[in-house]
Amino acid sequence: MLIQADNSCLLVVDIQERLAPAIADQKALLANACWLTDIANRLHIPVLASEQYPQGLGETVEPLRHRIPREQTFSKLSFACSDDSACAEALQALRSEQVIIIGMEAHVCVLQTALRLHDLGREVFVVQDCIGSRNQDNKAAAIERLRDNGVQIVTREMVAFEWLRKAGDERFRQISRDFLR
Repeated sequence: MLIQADNSCLLVVDIQERLAPAIADQKALLANACWLTDIANRLHIPVLASEQYPQGLGETVEPLRHRIPREQTFSKLSFACSDDSACAEALQALRSEQVIIIGMEAHVCVLQTALRLHDLGREVFVVQDCIGSRNQDNKAAAIERLRDNGVQIVTREMVAFEWLRKAGDERFRQISRDFLR
């Protein structure tokens, strides 16, 4: 199955100020997350974000915060976004069958969100170069478990090219010029 631009949303899970510094290779994760969020915004793909206990872990990190409308950011206590009422309602309101997930930590909130959404009948794609954990073993174990349970593991470029679907039009030329060179 391919990702469909008109039937998908991007879910940014818990990329927060006090958690990010502890994440392995957090600079690359943040750059990749901003890159994919910018493409989603350019293509008018809905973007939602969650913040796990923001009083303790802080808000979404600054480079991402200004890319996501504040009304599309939801604080939560449940590890799985779909188990928190505000985030679940926002996802339901979008009516997107496909959910592309990026964020941290891969083995906790990303994993639980992806598995719960998959159980609820959504087509779930986790972007492996846009997720992270405090150590790489936890990230690798999360990817393996997600894949074993039917969640699609993709890269940021896979998502971008599937959203675009073809070359030769102005939309592709703009994305190619601004993001793919």
